[in-house]
Amino acid sequence: MTRGQLYRVHRAGSDPKSFRTYVVVSRAALISSRFSTAICAPVYTNGEGLSTQVQVGIEEGMKHTSWICCDNLVSIEKTHLTQYLGSLSLSKLAELDRALALALGLA
Repeated sequence: MTRGQLYRVHRAGSDPKSFRTYVVVSRAALISSRFSTAICAPVYTNGEGLSTQVQVGIEEGMKHTSWICCDNLVSIEKTHLTQYLGSLSLSKLAELDRALALALGLA
């Protein structure tokens, strides 16, 4: 598992959908640690074009255009991140970094 990978997860937390796609946003040190969870951002089929959202699509392993929502970060058990879909390119990772910085008030 690495930062920027997308996974399909079965009903994480209180999500009303039975499955949702998430992108791993945790730093490498946390991912490789004994810590049992990773910080992830949900991917939604509808986006508002906000600066805290990143558009993804077929190139990243999705079936259609979707949006990573950096305003709704969640902690997910690493053992639930098993259905790998794809990875973000370096340019998409840079977009994700900017969106996360804005969402967390760091920019």
